Amino acid sequence: PRRRFAPRPSPPRPRSQADWRDTLVDSAIVQRGGEMQASRARLFKEYKEVQREKSADPDIQLICDDSNIFKWTAVIKGPSETPFEGGVFQLAFSIPEQYPLLPPQVRFITKIFHPNVHFKTGEICLDILKNAWSPAWTLQSVCRAIIALMAHPEADSPLNCDSGNLLRSGDIRGYQSMARMYTRLAAMPKKE
Repeated sequence: PRRRFAPRPSPPRPRSQADWRDTLVDSAIVQRGGEMQASRARLFKEYKEVQREKSADPDIQLICDDSNIFKWTAVIKGPSETPFEGGVFQLAFSIPEQYPLLPPQVRFITKIFHPNVHFKTGEICLDILKNAWSPAWTLQSVCRAIIALMAHPEADSPLNCDSGNLLRSGDIRGYQSMARMYTRLAAMPKKE
């Protein structure tokens, strides 16, 4: 007698990254408690790492809010050989319950003259905080990326049009002068 085999199921259709994200967000809503626990566990792990390696990166200081693990503050030093050198800049992190599946919301609290930072709100235009986010990123690595952005502005996608226009028109000296002035005014300790 001949053996009959069951037909093979067709392979699943390839899913786009947006489909995967929607599925992950939907499952996070269904399992919100579990997802929030995973998010808390990840943040506690990052907190322990930050405490253990405080001296490893002297340009970044991450501080977790005592009453809310989803609120953090960072203090970063302006990169050397830039108009921000010598400045100390404060960042505010608001972390979603779906972290690390979704990126944190980060903004400058300290005023900064930079094409990729909105002057009034402190919003930051950085791809890893939007569409290029990966759960492999940590709060520490986000701070490193922001420091790199400070050193290498992207004038083609400005949130601060004045600084973006200075760079796009080739007025590097004008941009650096303004950035240095705002760094002195807002990010440097006052001499008494």
